[in-house]
Amino acid sequence: MFDCTWREDNVTFEDGIMKLTIDSDGENAKPEWSGGEYRTRAFYHYGMYEVKMKPIKNDGVVSSFFTYTGPSDSNPWDEIDIEFLGKDTTKVQFNYFTDGVGEHEYIHDLGFDASEEFHTYGFEWLPDSITWYVDGEVVYQATDNIPSTPSKVMMNTWPGTGVNGWLNAFDKTVPLSAEYDWIHITEYKMEENRK
Repeated sequence: MFDCTWREDNVTFEDGIMKLTIDSDGENAKPEWSGGEYRTRAFYHYGMYEVKMKPIKNDGVVSSFFTYTGPSDSNPWDEIDIEFLGKDTTKVQFNYFTDGVGEHEYIHDLGFDASEEFHTYGFEWLPDSITWYVDGEVVYQATDNIPSTPSKVMMNTWPGTGVNGWLNAFDKTVPLSAEYDWIHITEYKMEENRK
């Protein structure tokens, strides 16, 4: 699905804005594309997770903000997503995985084009619910089989392959950059959930 190699050079900072860029690694490279990814080293648990960002508007790409842990961390695959599909940045997709079980996608119609200006997106993660927000307003809530494993906070941009029904075909336009103004994590102290 990730039709790219992750490159440190695809993460840049200028005037207080982080840019995560999709670019070409050269027509003979396998894969041909490179993407940008930024993540915490620390793991975080229940709390409020927020980002102020502008996603990429282009067929075949994703701009994201999410929590993740999995087998590479010797953990079950737990994930909570905010994803922008570049084919239609007037919408945002929310999703989550609990021990590798997903199929919780929800598409929210924003009423504006997220690629045109910065807006704030976030989710509150609790033991029995995930509540997603846009510009401080509640827009969706999930209460079934909620993830429970402390996770890293991640952002990335990437072109997809083999998922044209989801993203549309990537048209090979590069470079493309999503912009991130800030992220804010408020981890709740819930001692009964600490191990």
